[in-house]
Order: sequence, then C-alpha cells, then structure tokens
Amino acid sequence: MLKAFIVDDEPLARDELKYFLLRSKQVEIVGEADCIEDTLKQISLVNPNVVFLDIQLAEDSGFELAKQLLTFNPPPAIVFATAYDEYALQSFEVNVVDYILKPFNEKRIQQTLEKIRSMQRISEKDRNSHTSPSAIPVEQFGKIAVLVDERIVIIDCQMIVCVGSSEGKCAIKTLDKEYKVGDSLIMLEKKLNPHRFIRVHRGFIVNIDHISEIQPWFNSTYNLIMKDGSKIPVSRTYMKDLKQLLGF
Repeated sequence: MLKAFIVDDEPLARDELKYFLLRSKQVEIVGEADCIEDTLKQISLVNPNVVFLDIQLAEDSGFELAKQLLTFNPPPAIVFATAYDEYALQSFEVNVVDYILKPFNEKRIQQTLEKIRSMQRISEKDRNSHTSPSAIPVEQFGKIAVLVDERIVIIDCQMIVCVGSSEGKCAIKTLDKEYKVGDSLIMLEKKLNPHRFIRVHRGFIVNIDHISEIQPWFNSTYNLIMKDGSKIPVSRTYMKDLKQLLGF
C-alpha cells in the first residue's frame, strides 16, 4: 500500500484529496501539512512513498518544497495537485511524477496511483536484478526494459533516437516506433549509456549516434536534426556538455 503525505494550505482541498485516495484502497494517509516547515518535520518521521503537493501555499512555494524533497534518500514521488495549469512545463524541472488539477477527479487520481505503482514495480525489478547473482542488467546487452501499458517491453538502445517528456508523460522514440512509457525521464536517463545518450534540454535526451545536423537557433541555443527528421531543442544549460562531447 502506498504511503501518502498531503501538503495544501486549504483544509477542504486536503479533505477532498484524502477522500479520493482512501476510496482507492491503495493508499494510507500518513500525514498532512500546510507549509514547508511542518512538512519537513513530519516527512522525516513517516517516510511517505508519495507527496501530493499544492504549488501555491499561503506562505511558501510548492516548487521550493519539491526541490528540498528531492534531496531525501530515497526521495518520495512528487505529484503536484493544484488549481493552476500554467506551471505544468516548469514542473519537469523538479521531476514530478504527475500533475493533477483541482477540482479533483477520482478517475484522474486513480491513473496517478497506477502510474506510481508501475514505477515502483520497475524499481523493484531493477533492485532484484542487482541483488541476484544470476541476473544480468538488460542494458549490458544494449537494451533497456520499460513499462508500456502494464507490459514490460525490451527496446534496443541503438534504435532509440530520443527520449522526451511533456505534460507529465514520457515517450521513447525509435527509428520505427514511439513508446509511451511509465518511467520518468530521470529514471530513463539512469538506464541509458551516458557515453551514447546526452541530456540536451530539461525535457529531452538524445542518442548522439542519430544526430544528423546541429542548427544554430536564437540566444545561443541550437536545434538538433535527428536521422528520423525530428527536431530537438538544445537549451543553453546543456550546450556546454554537448559541445564538449561532440567537439564543436
């Protein structure tokens, strides 16, 4: 059962979310708070799997709290639960698992819970593969295992053109297919060979073997033209790493 912690400065919003979470029969509510200080005090004691977090708190910023939660070992999964949809893109900077809007929808919350449970199953399989002496990580063979619609799919890394994240969903694009996966971008980045794959944007990882052209854009940024015709933006944050890797 998932252990959930709720952070919202509106008591009615907390109650509504608790109602839907408890109805799922998949969640134990281990605590709630309305500010950063109280949250950090309690979370260190109850160790939740997931934190449902409002972005705009009375005195604090949900983004600031999310950044602090990511320093925990292990960090809880973070789900932004807010009335504001304009922060969806920015939320990827703090690696949120999902982004749900108020007023809450029970079906939408159920989808979020399924996503978190799927991520846990993948993580558990990874841990077991490392502890079992007979288990060999799939990546050693140039392949990775990902969750696609409750199925474990094995993808040849040489075929991967890029990995992207948008609106809370992550996709792997290969030379002949696109997969909507349950893994987060940061989880996929850890699975991929860092000598062949590089982060070029907060929402994109590319396979350097499939870069056909680098086009200058504006404000010292670039676009990558991939072998399949995809155009991937390169932000200034990652430009230095790309230049060092490719030597231009």
